[in-house]
Amino acid sequence: MYDNEEGQGPKSTFSTYVAEGDQLFQKGEYVKAVESFSTALSLQPDDKNCLVARSRCYLKLGDAESALKDAETSLQDNKCFFKGLYQKAEALYTMGDFEFALVYYHRGNKLRPELQEFRLGIQKAQEAIDNSVGSPSSVKLENKGDVSFFHKSNGVRPKNLNHSHKRESKKHGRKMDKSEKRAKELLGELYSDREYLEKLLQDEDLIKGKIRTGERVQDLIVGCISYLDTRTAFWQQQKPIYARQRDRKLMQQQWNRVLHKPPSDPTRYVLNSLEEIDTALSVGNTESGLKKARELMKAVKEWSEEVLPNKREVLGNLHSYIGNALMDLGNMDKALHQHEKDLELAKKGDLMDSKSRALDNIGRVYARIGKFQQAIEVWEEKLPLACGGLENAWLFHEIGRCYLELKLYREARDYGSRSLMAADEISDEKWQLNASVLMAQAELKLGNYKACVTHFERALDRAKLLQDVSASEAIQKVNTDIPILLCSVKIK
Repeated sequence: MYDNEEGQGPKSTFSTYVAEGDQLFQKGEYVKAVESFSTALSLQPDDKNCLVARSRCYLKLGDAESALKDAETSLQDNKCFFKGLYQKAEALYTMGDFEFALVYYHRGNKLRPELQEFRLGIQKAQEAIDNSVGSPSSVKLENKGDVSFFHKSNGVRPKNLNHSHKRESKKHGRKMDKSEKRAKELLGELYSDREYLEKLLQDEDLIKGKIRTGERVQDLIVGCISYLDTRTAFWQQQKPIYARQRDRKLMQQQWNRVLHKPPSDPTRYVLNSLEEIDTALSVGNTESGLKKARELMKAVKEWSEEVLPNKREVLGNLHSYIGNALMDLGNMDKALHQHEKDLELAKKGDLMDSKSRALDNIGRVYARIGKFQQAIEVWEEKLPLACGGLENAWLFHEIGRCYLELKLYREARDYGSRSLMAADEISDEKWQLNASVLMAQAELKLGNYKACVTHFERALDRAKLLQDVSASEAIQKVNTDIPILLCSVKIK
């Protein structure tokens, strides 16, 4: 990312914010990804792909309504935009509107039958509908019982109607009891909360009151009960009771273990726990994720490598999670210590992926606290471990930015050039734009005005190709403060 000179214009371009959001999404940092995509959309509000990307983040965070809103916005100008159709179907499915979700899965499948996502969507939506209402083959209509009520008569009421009504009332009462039992099984610990809310509704003095925002207490309580009922219905439709009981039993066995006694399947337990930690950190529950990571680390340290063969790798993952959580909380010294522990374990176990991750995180910490030289050294050590052109383009660009901050402009220009070459290899126009701007800024500081103008022109061309209006304006604003450039070349 780059900042405009003299603080003019937006701090970065639309394409840069989108690229940043994509990277954050891949790393599971969905809250931060939403912020990046939102900033990008403030520059280009109608970009369909960016709306879909933010919608995906909202779904990961459990905000299905915001996800649906973004998906529908992406379809406003083009109802056949298949990415928007898929995202709308996913949002509807998450909200429990399985029938409507099925419709949009079918629409997308008709447009793009080669995509597996739509076929899987059709399958899971149909299964959810069957779980809630049953398949048509399971329902048999029979012509039995007293149907005289439905026949035309001379106003004579059937004699056995009262008895029939009593029987139906008793039968209905049993159904209600069964329904309550099922709700209790689905809600688990939340069921007692629902009962408590219902008791609060009986307090007439309480429900007449209002909170500071002016909302009535009664409306808040009813809204909470309604939400719990909605989730109960959704969980029952999405997964049958027996499956939920099985999963709950498994989780209970995992969390009720004694610290020194590993569970029957340690690997499975660790994987599930790591997933919980990752989810907590992704949705912004940093304190909760940090606590779970520390608890799991304390347990894993007590186990031998015979119990958990990949113990070193698991501990490295936990150091990484704890370090990222501490970095989000602003505790940089402790975060750096955790990432260095991750690096130490990776080197001992010759774990190249873990080493690359640790070096990446250490460099981020150094860059964030302004230790640009240390960040450069760490990231240069990571370079041989980088996977693919996209990571190279990003890494070269970040190192170049650090050199620019250190006023080492030749090195900044060289790394900008390497970033551009990596971006050219994969034809990534976003990083081509970022690298061109970095090179232009370095050449400007070196006094090479011709080269500066050339790179700004290339950056401007890519910004126009990407329809990045903000980038075009930012580049032009930078040049308005350089009279000698304006005299030499007029950037269109």
